Amino acid sequence: MRGLEDRASKTGAARQAGRTGSPRSSARGTLKAGSAATVALAALGLFLAACGTGGTGARDEGPAGSDAVTGTAPTPMASASKTAQSVDAVKLVQDDPSVSPDVKSALKPCVADEYPVDVSYGKLTGGTTNDIVVNVMTCADAVGVGSYVYREKNGRYENVFKAEEPPVYAEIDRGDLVVTQQLYAKGDPVSYPSSEEVITYGWSAARFAEKSRIHNDYSKAVGGSAQPTAPPGN
Repeated sequence: MRGLEDRASKTGAARQAGRTGSPRSSARGTLKAGSAATVALAALGLFLAACGTGGTGARDEGPAGSDAVTGTAPTPMASASKTAQSVDAVKLVQDDPSVSPDVKSALKPCVADEYPVDVSYGKLTGGTTNDIVVNVMTCADAVGVGSYVYREKNGRYENVFKAEEPPVYAEIDRGDLVVTQQLYAKGDPVSYPSSEEVITYGWSAARFAEKSRIHNDYSKAVGGSAQPTAPPGN
């Protein structure tokens, strides 16, 4: 599981895809095979036609003009150093006194110097610079153990939101903060919680205020989580 099943808000869709993945994959494979054969035949036809002209095919009428050459030039892209924003999210969390000791102790490298953190940048609080959303997860199963929002103020980042009741995951959605909290009933495996709460927050009066809350109950009939029912009379 990656950050509450690779973004917890999409758990239901992931389950549906898991049930229907094989037939769709077969259909796509057949379609790709047919398309590949069609493309090969078309390419062969173009090659034979070019050979029949006794010259260079499409270029027999003369060299391309300078306008055509200019039109095929790739559009320059902005330098990544000018557009990307990057902070040391691990240090940000470790130096934050509002983060619980349990989360800090769990924030260790999984492999080499790779830490279990997801970082997002975007506008949440109306500031002039992007806000930062940090999700801290476990290495073993990527369960979210803490979600935080940092806002830049006077050249420093301050914590303006935290959620530390796992499994939890926070995302930026069209200027709102969306926090997904998965809920487990007794006996639920880690990969199949019973339900979830999806809470949307908006920035108002220098703090995050709840705008909406959605509760989703998951089916017990998928993923092998359903318990067998004894036949009548037994």
